[in-house]
Amino acid sequence: QVQLVESGGGLVQAGGSLSLSCAASGRTSSFNAMGWFRQAPGKEREFVAAAKWSKYYADSVKGRFTISRDNAKNTVYMQMNSLKPEDTAVYYCAADTRYRFNPSTVVPSQFDSWGQGTQVTVSS
Repeated sequence: QVQLVESGGGLVQAGGSLSLSCAASGRTSSFNAMGWFRQAPGKEREFVAAAKWSKYYADSVKGRFTISRDNAKNTVYMQMNSLKPEDTAVYYCAADTRYRFNPSTVVPSQFDSWGQGTQVTVSS
């Protein structure tokens, strides 16, 4: 069982930046895709970004968020710039180890391992 541990969340003003990290217990080089999702209160968990051979982003974060993988450190990162109040959510790291990732439509069910989540709050 892969274990994922997120860090780096916090409180930031609108327009600010945060960097999230996700450390994996296994070798991320053996994973198919790794991604970030978020869930705001009362809303469903939604796709934010994913990295396989290419990088994929939700339209709402394109140009502001950047995902990266460091397989040597078994870690995936997400740099979040120009943050908006609507980015407020719990952010979850996820790994696809069963090769279910479909970049045409990225949904949570394609990922089989999840972190515990880290809170990101953007104040206006």
